[in-house]
Amino acid sequence: MTHFLFLAEVNVASKSTQLDQLIRPVVEGLGYQLWGVDYLSQGKHTVLRIYIDHENGIDVDDCAKVSRQVSGVLDVEDPINVEYTLEVSSPGMDRPLYELSQFAQFSGHKVQVKLRAPFEGRRNFSGLLKGIEGDDVVVVVDNHEYLLPIDSIDKANIVPQF
Repeated sequence: MTHFLFLAEVNVASKSTQLDQLIRPVVEGLGYQLWGVDYLSQGKHTVLRIYIDHENGIDVDDCAKVSRQVSGVLDVEDPINVEYTLEVSSPGMDRPLYELSQFAQFSGHKVQVKLRAPFEGRRNFSGLLKGIEGDDVVVVVDNHEYLLPIDSIDKANIVPQF
């Protein structure tokens, strides 16, 4: 059973990577930064969520423009063989983090990290993002420093501070 779940996660991760490679040139060609791609397949409900960013911020018109262009490419390339919903959004204040460079960029911020499998008996870490070391994300939780391999991270988000 565990083996199957692991394989399913790898499939979703590889699908996200494939979609990222297909979508990135389109988004960057329009003058935006592709912040990240989430491919969520849950039974009959599949969602492709694309996060875009720009130094001047993102508004609804930006999302609509990217959505139209990406939809056209996805219709031609047809990488998703089931019915799905396409969502284009800004990363927002609780922005997800995908790449080591993003973790480095937001060093000093509070983060919430969920791992694919338990590490030292836990999957969830909420604490201060200290930065990166090699391929590890460094998070300080309750005065304990954790080095979390980037490949083991299922989901990571900035925790907004008000």
